[in-house]
Amino acid sequence: ISHELMETVERLTKEHYRKCMEQRFKEMVASKGLEAVQSEINDMDWESTFFLRHLPESNMSEIPDLEEDYRKVMKEFAVELEKLAEQLLDLLCENLGLEPGYLKKVFYGSKGPTFGTKVSNYPPCPKPDLIKGLRAHTDAGGIILLFQDDKVSGLQLLKDGQWIDVPPMKHSIVINLGDQLEVITNGKYKSVMHRVIAQTDGTRMSIASFYNPGSDAVIYPAPALLEKEADKSQVCPKFVFEDYMKLYAGLKFQAKEPRFEAMKPVESAVNLGPIATV
Repeated sequence: ISHELMETVERLTKEHYRKCMEQRFKEMVASKGLEAVQSEINDMDWESTFFLRHLPESNMSEIPDLEEDYRKVMKEFAVELEKLAEQLLDLLCENLGLEPGYLKKVFYGSKGPTFGTKVSNYPPCPKPDLIKGLRAHTDAGGIILLFQDDKVSGLQLLKDGQWIDVPPMKHSIVINLGDQLEVITNGKYKSVMHRVIAQTDGTRMSIASFYNPGSDAVIYPAPALLEKEADKSQVCPKFVFEDYMKLYAGLKFQAKEPRFEAMKPVESAVNLGPIATV
């Protein structure tokens, strides 16, 4: 992805926030009295966001306030990120010893993958110890490509029980894995618990693009991986991606293991037809 494209995306995203979203965020903070909170807030995040959908159909033309040059550059950026996501899925297949293209096929469903971008800004926060920029969670989907601010930090991930900073790096895309890849790989790859700590100075930009299975894609551990395992036990359930998303919506900020458990009773209802080839 060219550095020039990334710099344009960053510049226009920050301009859009200042012009169209900053004042709205300040009014929301004032209306909820968040600057004066004395105890930890557990039911909201200190972030200003909007969502762009790219696949199966784009909603770019429906988003208000987006200037034409910003729409155009975000479309161009999405095309590059989609290519990158598919290359990464093939690298994961290679690492796992799966046939080339396996993960892309599993993600395909009947209409192709779901692909969208969450554009977030994390403004300066007076009480970062009491209000998280974004509460700890794992992502529900497949592969996440994050273009983050190269100056203002805040992203942390949980490793071996410790929160580790993911430092800002210029011209870089941070790759994260979601719950679906943990299921398909039967736990060989794990989805990563992460959070955002709001900072007291500087607004952090975050553009997270989610390359996820199609809504009707059937997700289950890859049979080729189960065959290689000594005990052949399937740890993860089988389900339709859309059903998982409905469950996740209410349980996003809780542990993932109970979500996986909750999907097991629906397993018998899932009709596992042949995977569509693309």
